[in-house]
Amino acid sequence: MARNGRKKDNIDVAKASRMLKAIADTDRLRLVLQLKDGEKNVGTLADAIGAEVVNVSHHLGVLRVSGLVKDKKVGRFVYYKLNPECITRNGTALYLHLSGCTLVVEA
Repeated sequence: MARNGRKKDNIDVAKASRMLKAIADTDRLRLVLQLKDGEKNVGTLADAIGAEVVNVSHHLGVLRVSGLVKDKKVGRFVYYKLNPECITRNGTALYLHLSGCTLVVEA
């Protein structure tokens, strides 16, 4: 393995591991599944998964730092969406592109 965490097959294992850890939490995976239908704000997401707004904000921050989610501020609201550079859809399946490997989530 090279010093940058890459193996010979061009998988950045360190980055892929960070992204997998980001979605390994049950609430964060629920948030990703909620966002597959389009962008939503924190309040809407909190209601959808039955969690406190402060906890959802924290989880969205983790997903944002990992690169799986993007945010935009509109007035006093922040809207979140799946990062199209990392996540694609095909029917009900989500394809999470994790730095050289792909995780498929059938929803």
